[in-house]
Amino acid sequence: MQNSNIDKIKAWIGLSRPPFHTVGILPFMLGTFLAYKINSTISIEVFILGVSGVILIMLSTYHSGEYFDYEGDIISNRLHKNLFSGGSRVLPAGKISPLVPLWTSIITLIIAGIIGIILQFVLKTGPYTLVLGFLGAFPGFFYSTKPIRLVRCGFGEIFIGFCYGWLPVASAYYIQTGTIHPLVHWLALPIGFSIFNVILLNEFPDYEADKATDKKNLLYRLGKQKGMTLYVVFSLLTSLTMLISPFWGIPFKVVYFYLPFLIISLFIIVMMLRAKYENRKILEILCGLNIAVNLGTSLAYIMAYL
Repeated sequence: MQNSNIDKIKAWIGLSRPPFHTVGILPFMLGTFLAYKINSTISIEVFILGVSGVILIMLSTYHSGEYFDYEGDIISNRLHKNLFSGGSRVLPAGKISPLVPLWTSIITLIIAGIIGIILQFVLKTGPYTLVLGFLGAFPGFFYSTKPIRLVRCGFGEIFIGFCYGWLPVASAYYIQTGTIHPLVHWLALPIGFSIFNVILLNEFPDYEADKATDKKNLLYRLGKQKGMTLYVVFSLLTSLTMLISPFWGIPFKVVYFYLPFLIISLFIIVMMLRAKYENRKILEILCGLNIAVNLGTSLAYIMAYL
């Protein structure tokens, strides 16, 4: 019985994919930290509720994806074992009923909405608090959820770039200050570009499965060759906007903190240009390094202000 409970706990943790929450939490922390540096004060209560809302929206997004991508994930599970694509693999393994993540995606979305109401009307964080929350919750929940299913429209990746780039930084700053500083827009550019690339590269391992299930995401529509070119363009945009960010008023030392991730980014570009995305083992490594670039972009900003 004890082993059974432990297995269930492990399955739940796997289904929720905790490591992937960092791509939303770090930008939110950056926005909060920026609010503190500019205004010299923050509300810990607002931060805790805000970051909890972000986590709940991400849980809703990931769980709805597990349910509605179930068929494709089964195929992906047969074709590869890439840690960064093909879902959590919990449902194809039969560890949890497919209906469970459907209901949890709805429940977590409702709780996130309640938190938004508390922030706006009880803690008085500003009249646009719920609007900002909706801008994250709607594309997140309907990224995979039918009938909207943004992932098959060919521009769902753009929504992800927005929701994990500008939105968490701006939302965190807004609920602390009631305004959005112009610096937020510049900070969010490389973060948004890099998370767009995370989604795009993670579609490479699932390319065959997506074609088999007619999941018409951006890579499906472009093909691998053009998808590779788009990846390289956005990688260069990420690096360019990071390196020129001191001209926007960001401390110059951000460049030094970003250098290790710039090297990683250039390495991935070289591998992509050499079509190493066709090698499944190398592709898995590149997917992991790609996430490191995204996280490193947010971290470089945070460290620059420290």
